[in-house]
Amino acid sequence: MGSGRGCKLWAAAAGGKVKALALVLEDEARRGGYSSGDTVSGQVLVELAGPLLLRALRLEATGRAWAAWSKGSVRVSSAWARGGAGRGVPGTRREAEVRYLDIRQSLLRQPPEGEDGLFLLEAGKHEFPFSFQLPQEPLVTSFSGKYGSIEYCVKAILERPVVPDQSVKRELQVISHVDVNSPAFLMPVLRSQEKMVGCWFFTSGPVSLSTKIERKGYCNEEAIPIYAEIENCSSRLIVPKAAIFQTQTYLASGKTKTFRQMLANVRGNPVASGSTDTWNGKTLKIPPVTPSILNCCIIRVEYSLAVFIHIPGANKLMIELPLVIGTIPCTGFSSRNSSAGQFSVDMSWLALTMPEHPEAPPNYADVVSQEEFSRHVPAYSQPVDCEEQLCGHMFAYIQEFRFQPPPLYSEIDPHPTHIEERQSVSFML
Repeated sequence: MGSGRGCKLWAAAAGGKVKALALVLEDEARRGGYSSGDTVSGQVLVELAGPLLLRALRLEATGRAWAAWSKGSVRVSSAWARGGAGRGVPGTRREAEVRYLDIRQSLLRQPPEGEDGLFLLEAGKHEFPFSFQLPQEPLVTSFSGKYGSIEYCVKAILERPVVPDQSVKRELQVISHVDVNSPAFLMPVLRSQEKMVGCWFFTSGPVSLSTKIERKGYCNEEAIPIYAEIENCSSRLIVPKAAIFQTQTYLASGKTKTFRQMLANVRGNPVASGSTDTWNGKTLKIPPVTPSILNCCIIRVEYSLAVFIHIPGANKLMIELPLVIGTIPCTGFSSRNSSAGQFSVDMSWLALTMPEHPEAPPNYADVVSQEEFSRHVPAYSQPVDCEEQLCGHMFAYIQEFRFQPPPLYSEIDPHPTHIEERQSVSFML
C-alpha cells in the first residue's frame, strides 16, 4: 500500500460506490411473526461497483414502546404578546418510552487492512449472515396506534471513512401469544340494564335489555354469537344494535390519553311499542385486528362488545361486555355445541324398534300376593243392628278401597264403534 499505485487504489476505494444494500430475513413469511425466545436469522447483501473502504458493517436489533402527545396550544393575550395580536404557543408535551430489545453485532469477520482500522471490500456481491435470539422474557405485541406504537426492527449500517453512512432497516413483527383457552376467558359474560324513557313526570315506560356472550376470549375472523332479550314498554320505536370497539390507552408523565374506535357492527330489527325481541345467537364477526395488549406499562389495547338500543329523543341504552382478542383459538366445545350434543343423546330412543305384537300387562295376582293383599285390607267388625244404628247419630260408612283388581286384559274392545277412526303418527328426527 506504500506505492503510488496502492495509494491511488486506496483513495479510489475510499470513494467507491455501493450499487445495492439489502437486508433479508429467513422464514419471515412462514413464521408470520416472532415470539419470545425465537431465533432471528438472515443476511445483509452488499453489491459494489468497485473496491470499497469500510469502517464497519454493523447490525442493530431494537424494540421499544413509545407514547407521545401534546396537551394543546395555549392562547396568549395581546398584552403578553407585546402589543401584537394574540398568538398560540405550544402546549405541554408528554412522552414516555420503554425498551424491550437492544442487540448489536459486527458483521465484518476479517481483520482490517491497515493500521487505521479500515476494511477493504472488492467489487461484486457480498453476503454477510447474521443470527440472534430474542429475549426469553415476554415481549409485547407489535402495534401502531393513534398516540404511540410498539416497534421492533433490524437495521444494517454501512460506515465509510469519507461519505455519510448508509443503512437499511426491516421491521420485525413480534407477537405475544394470548391463549383464549384460559379458564378466565372461557366464562360466559352476561349483564342486564333498564332505562325509563320520558322527561320529568311524563314517562312513557321502561326499556329493558339483557345480553350474554358464551365466553370472553375470541380470535381474529371468529364470529361472536350474541344472545339478547329486548323489552319495549315505552311508547317509542326502538332499534337494537351491537358493535365491537377497540380502546387504546396511553400513559405518559402520569397522565393518560384514550382513543376509541368502532371496528364492526350489526343491526337488529326495530321493536315496536309494547313488543319484545330476542337474539338467539346473532353473529358479529371480528375483523383482523391486533391481539389484546395487556402487558405493556405505557400502552394498553382492549376490546369490548357493546349491545345498545337507539331510543328516539333519549340517550341510548347500552351494555358493554369485555372481550379479549387472542392468538390461540378455543379448542373446547361451546355451550351451543354441547347443548346440541345433549339433545341428540336424549332423542336417541327414537332409533329403537317397536315390537310388532305388544305384550299383555301382567296379571294382578302375579303382582300382588294374597298375603300382601290381606295385610293391607283391614278386618271389619260384625255388622251393627240397623235399628240400633238409626237411634243414634247418622254417619256415612264408606268401605275402604285398596288394591282392587283391574279389569281383565282383552284385545277385544268391549265398546266397539261402527266407524273406525285412524290417525297417522309421525316422528320428527
